[in-house]
Amino acid sequence: MRHSPLRIPIAGFAAALLLVLLAFAVPPLFDWQVWARSASSLPDRAIPPLHGMWEPKLLGPGTVPALLIGVLGGRWLWRRADELPFGVLLLAGYALCLGWALSLALVDGTDGLSRVLGSSGEYLRTAREVGGIGHLLDIYIDHIPLDSPDNWPTHVAGHPPLALLFFVGLVRLGLGGDLAAGVVVTVLACTTAPAVLVALRALGIEDVARRAAPFLVLTPAVVFMAVSADGLFGAVAAWALACLALACRAHGRRRLAWSVLAGLLFGAAVMMSYGLPLLGLLALAVLAAARSWKPLVPTALAALAVVVGFAVGGFAWWEAYPVLSRRYWDGIASIRPASYWMWGNLAALLISMGPVVAAGLAEVGARRRVLERPLVLLVGAAVASIVLADLSRMSKAEVERIWLPFMPWLTIACAALPPRLRGWALAGQVLTAVLVQQLLYTSW
Repeated sequence: MRHSPLRIPIAGFAAALLLVLLAFAVPPLFDWQVWARSASSLPDRAIPPLHGMWEPKLLGPGTVPALLIGVLGGRWLWRRADELPFGVLLLAGYALCLGWALSLALVDGTDGLSRVLGSSGEYLRTAREVGGIGHLLDIYIDHIPLDSPDNWPTHVAGHPPLALLFFVGLVRLGLGGDLAAGVVVTVLACTTAPAVLVALRALGIEDVARRAAPFLVLTPAVVFMAVSADGLFGAVAAWALACLALACRAHGRRRLAWSVLAGLLFGAAVMMSYGLPLLGLLALAVLAAARSWKPLVPTALAALAVVVGFAVGGFAWWEAYPVLSRRYWDGIASIRPASYWMWGNLAALLISMGPVVAAGLAEVGARRRVLERPLVLLVGAAVASIVLADLSRMSKAEVERIWLPFMPWLTIACAALPPRLRGWALAGQVLTAVLVQQLLYTSW
């Protein structure tokens, strides 16, 4: 019996919807407290598997612009992505993504851009109090444990110091207000889509980049990228991989320059998030896809130089991680049941990047032998990264933002969808983003 070419992606999408439905339904149906927010949160307001809460909004300042950009901008980009000059595609894609992200955030008014970074658990309040950088690095590890005097707020403690130092820099540039910092983070986070497109073109699959562009630009993940520092980390990671891809096709000094830049960005990513050493899998996928291993050594040395530089300055990543792990297990992680979050995490991931991505992933898995090799390798590396992150149990809940750096490399799987489904899939992405923003208080 001959299978319909649409059966596999539709089955993948249906499985994703079922997983999301179960993740929402199981805790209330079985009176299962899974602590999506915190031990002190009101259980009737939390909506696992997301960190957010139920808060429907009929209409906000950004609702109409978001709908216009999602529908009209998405339709225009979907139709023109194949024919636009590549540079124009990058600029247009970035402009649409930024407008999309800002409009969705502004559904909640300017609070949508300021409330997150202004909260007590985030970076800005600490950044405003930082004096000398050297002293900060010297004491950083000492303030991670929950029982330490003046322990760091949640996000500062949960990340290496470059995340905090970014916001220290904003404060010293006069951009340390809640709203100003939120805008800066959103502006930078939205460069992720162009970075991924650059990487795909450098790997010789520009046609894939063009097919993937609308899905990368109008991703529901922008709901969580806007003002989330993890969106910033994702942009750094994406440009690191783009520079590595450019290094693979360059020669001589240009190859060395791109390799070093890629390494510096990889090192910066690792010093922003403890989970981003997993980018090594995507980096290896880039090298394998390009069939060029010459950039490996200079890239690795440049990344190592960043990590060692911080160690010389007073912060050793390898000493901090065990301390952070202890704080993690001393806190809410100890009561969040792995029996829910091991699969609830995947549901949160699907909501953030859009459940239609599961249709693309199913298509890539089924047709991996005939699809473009770089596409298969990148998607496979992203899937492996998510699996390892999930199995580590260091990401129980909140993955709708924590896993943002890996989402675009899963989203490119939508380029493999049959042409008849791509328009519907893009509409599904837009609808997902609007529903999440309009119905929930997302916290990010």
